[in-house]
Amino acid sequence: MQALIRYLPLLIIAIVWEIAPRTGLVSDTLLPPFTIILRDGASLFADNDIYYHAGASLFRAFSGLAIAIAFGVTAGLTMAFYTPVRIVLNPIVQMFYPMPKSALIPVMIIWLGIGSASKIVLIFIGCMLPVVISAYNGARGVDQVYLWSARSLGASEREVLREIVLPAAMPTILNGIRTALAICFVLLVSSELLISTEGLGFLIGLLGENGVYPTMFAVIFIVIAIGFTADRIYLYISRRALAWLE
Repeated sequence: MQALIRYLPLLIIAIVWEIAPRTGLVSDTLLPPFTIILRDGASLFADNDIYYHAGASLFRAFSGLAIAIAFGVTAGLTMAFYTPVRIVLNPIVQMFYPMPKSALIPVMIIWLGIGSASKIVLIFIGCMLPVVISAYNGARGVDQVYLWSARSLGASEREVLREIVLPAAMPTILNGIRTALAICFVLLVSSELLISTEGLGFLIGLLGENGVYPTMFAVIFIVIAIGFTADRIYLYISRRALAWLE
């Protein structure tokens, strides 16, 4: 019952979406009826092309995200504990964080071409920054009493970082990774829309250019469904990983 109430606004939007073009409130060319979109979406799965494009997009998204998480957590923790690293990296993070990462798409294409490499690097850059900041803030927020106690017992700096700081900073780090997960889909579709020969973003642009709007909307919904599913799975994993806090 709670799930029904939670997602009731989506059902209302779907009903309004279906009624508006059917009654002529909006053009059914610009906004196809919702049931037509669902029908075309179902027909997509009978064609192997959608699996090929989805596979290419997921490979790019999760490759860039995985590299960003590995590098971002390491950089954020070391920035928090080692002043020379903070002096070098902090200005770079501050400069790139507020910049729209989609502005780098043409640069990535010039440097790395239109293949997967340019998309993966773009996603890496865009996702790395929130992970770095969350890891840094989480590490800096650890109670100093724990650090003093561990050091007084003879723990090395590496042991303090691994056994004290990382577990204590984990909730903040996981929140940053969730933000990065959303960003990776935004950058993925943006880069594939601009210039690509494969992927869901490319498919959306191709269908839109050819006026196949119901199928275009269906692919958009597929991207939304993938992003939503990835977020739900990540939340489940995060809760399991942080169960010890309770």
